[in-house]
Amino acid sequence: MPAPVSTERIPKTMKAAVYRGQSAIAIDDVAVPEIGPGEILVRVESCGICHTDLKKIEHNLLPPPRIFGHETAGVIAATGAGVADFTVGQRVAVFHHIPCGGCFYCERRLYAQCAVYKRVGVTAGFEPAGGGFGQYVRVMDWIVRRGVVAIPDGITSDQASFIEPVNTCVKAVALGDPQPGDFVLIQGQGPIGLLFTMLMRQRGVRVAVSDTIPERLALGRVFGAEEAWNPRDTNVVERMKRFAAGRGADFVVAATSAPGLVNEALGASRPGARILLFAQTSTKERLDLSGADICAGERTLFGSYSADVDLQAESARLVFSGELPVAELISHRLPLGRIEQGFALALHPDAQSLKIIVQPQRIF
Repeated sequence: MPAPVSTERIPKTMKAAVYRGQSAIAIDDVAVPEIGPGEILVRVESCGICHTDLKKIEHNLLPPPRIFGHETAGVIAATGAGVADFTVGQRVAVFHHIPCGGCFYCERRLYAQCAVYKRVGVTAGFEPAGGGFGQYVRVMDWIVRRGVVAIPDGITSDQASFIEPVNTCVKAVALGDPQPGDFVLIQGQGPIGLLFTMLMRQRGVRVAVSDTIPERLALGRVFGAEEAWNPRDTNVVERMKRFAAGRGADFVVAATSAPGLVNEALGASRPGARILLFAQTSTKERLDLSGADICAGERTLFGSYSADVDLQAESARLVFSGELPVAELISHRLPLGRIEQGFALALHPDAQSLKIIVQPQRIF
């Protein structure tokens, strides 16, 4: 097998935040992954903390050891034989799932249900799990072919790490298909909820948002919300109906998974509305709902999960063009050795915390 092409000295070992089970993470020395034909090795510069990974760690949903992190951007350190579209030294953002394109689910554009899509194609070692919380990641051949995006000059790795989460939101908005003039309620104004607020305003809809952190509500207004309510001191159901011509929301996005949120969405929406579950990703989460609110109320309750390869170019354009000012969502840039602090902030946000980026080349 031809040796990988590289112009930089690649170490034999690296630092990585390894999930060890029992909700525990350890900063360990692990082997730098080896690559094969058609693959690339990426030196990770930035990786966003995503609640999907936090749930896997907090609730021990997958067996250890694993290295999580999938909102990944960095620099190509080596290329395997046959790689023609990318070169060493090139800056790239990496998706960790790409579908096969030809199965039952792909034919129906349900890419996240494709068996190939479910196989994680990026790893820093152990069972592939994204690997962005390590200093280097191996990007497998089917991801290299369709899931690697070149980063243009003038865009930081921190900004580029948003391409994957932006894609997931663009996909969800496309599925919900709100129309100009619709009334939309977005529950939660964390980083994902704020991305939804930005995208909805682009659609010409009238946006109301809710959150329990006043500073996030203020940002929601900055990014396009006409109304912003704290459910601790405001009846969101009543206010949404008043805002939406007495009827209620045409479309609701549950961008967080707080208890009772979906019931609130049912109450705040009009008959025939669409309600998107976006943050309910743990199998341990359960909903107790009124069937009549859905059946007799003719509401549509649906989910959207992960990214859509068909929207990859559009998601990159939104980030690279500045049309979505993603850099304004970054509150913390942490070295790898402080990743547990980042997890704690993401799980228990305060007035100052929004998107938290881990920079693995910095240890402390």
